[in-house]
Amino acid sequence: MTGTGTLVLAGTPIGDTADAPPRLAAELERADVIAAEDTRRLRRLTQALGVHTTGRTVSYFEGNESARTPELVEELARGARVLLVTDAGMPSVSDPGYRLVAAAVERGLRVTAVPGPSAVLTALALSGLPVDRFCFEGFLPRKAGERLGRLREVAGERRTLVYFEAPHRLTATLEAMTEVFGAERRAAVCRELTKTYEEVRRGGLGELAVWAAEGVRGEITIVVEGAPEAGPAGLDDAELVRRVRDREEAGERRKEAIAAVAAEAGLPKRQVFDAVVAAKKAERNGPK
Repeated sequence: MTGTGTLVLAGTPIGDTADAPPRLAAELERADVIAAEDTRRLRRLTQALGVHTTGRTVSYFEGNESARTPELVEELARGARVLLVTDAGMPSVSDPGYRLVAAAVERGLRVTAVPGPSAVLTALALSGLPVDRFCFEGFLPRKAGERLGRLREVAGERRTLVYFEAPHRLTATLEAMTEVFGAERRAAVCRELTKTYEEVRRGGLGELAVWAAEGVRGEITIVVEGAPEAGPAGLDDAELVRRVRDREEAGERRKEAIAAVAAEAGLPKRQVFDAVVAAKKAERNGPK
């Protein structure tokens, strides 16, 4: 190895190995070092592709990413061609890779990519929701309070939202989304993409939360419609409170009334809830 090396980020199949990029096999055979999120999965992939690797294979996952990055950067500096692969999809996208790319860029080393399958783009395309503008939010926090807080941060986001989620947390996540975004906000739960039991379930968040409670398995990607356009201009707190009260007088429960008014106004439910609470407090503390 002579001269400056190259870091190659290679996309791997998210399910069907036939989706492997044509260049992947060549890069696997050419690499001096292969950094793999799971070396056992790498072995199964090379066997499926009929590839014989000659380079050194090392593990590179969340637990050792920080410690192994300097070692790989030094390999690059000595002229090695380092191939980075994760279990599925593109490295760095909710997978190891960002630290290595940042360190290589800081040293002025070459970084390139073998484009490949992406669960984010595949789910987005299959969702039936707007795709002209979207944002990827990765995994939500595991703790309920932190999860709700993160969702409230994007309650007014107009772009389509894409999330990854573990199957055992899917119900809790959809219930939290229902609370923040509203039961009628359209969404799609994409399960086992490109695999034998691929399934795309579309509907309102409330409906999907009920469905998920029955138990869902596999790799999950959630696509959520962006917030609706803002309602009529000049909707102050007093008007929001009046609309909630009108709905309550018509027989709706306060929780549902707040959710409906928030959806109409294109506002987070929390904002409408706070306006109602403030109005109640003002009434209690007003003149007797």
